[in-house]
Amino acid sequence: MRILIAEDEVELARGLKFLLEKNKFSVDIVHDGRDALEYFHGTEYDVVVLDIMMPGRSGLEVLSDIRKEKSNVPVIMLSAKAKIEDRVVGLEAGADDYLPKPFATEEFVARVKALSRRNIGYAGNVLLFGNIELDCNRYKLICGEQIQRLNNKEYQLLLLFMRHPNFVFSTEHLMDKVWGQDSDAGIDVVWTYIGFIRKKMKLVGADVEIRTVRGAGYSLEESK
Repeated sequence: MRILIAEDEVELARGLKFLLEKNKFSVDIVHDGRDALEYFHGTEYDVVVLDIMMPGRSGLEVLSDIRKEKSNVPVIMLSAKAKIEDRVVGLEAGADDYLPKPFATEEFVARVKALSRRNIGYAGNVLLFGNIELDCNRYKLICGEQIQRLNNKEYQLLLLFMRHPNFVFSTEHLMDKVWGQDSDAGIDVVWTYIGFIRKKMKLVGADVEIRTVRGAGYSLEESK
């Protein structure tokens, strides 16, 4: 799952990104309201985290633009303003949650997880294709009694494939969605992690595979 954090306190944004990535999320961070909208328009996010006070455009203005576009993406607002009336303004503007600063990092992660589950859009927290299951709570690949735990990037890649079976993803698209636009990693990291997933799928006895589509990319398909 992918999260956008728009927070002008650079160290706080980096800390939240670190915490979420430890919990198997992919995270993009920006420090300006205009950049937040640019990223939002260029990527599909499962949750958006907006600081209210930002340069460029405020979090409330960004939220207003998101809702005008009829997007139902869950949004959590962060603000140093803790008065009830401030929370009401954010929630009435279309936010799904409001967390006043300072906050416990454990609570932040829990709230993001709760919003991401609300936005899953697929049945429950388990995705099914062929004879395999992807447990989105425990980040495990399951086939019958066989279980393989997935690391962060393996999980993010397989989540994309399980959400869109038989769809061909280019290497560049996978790189952008999982590692992000600002990643220093080379494109070959995608091939490496697909190799890791293929090995784990083989270990559990999957009857599906990530197939290489020559000149196009990769697709999750039933084995022939």
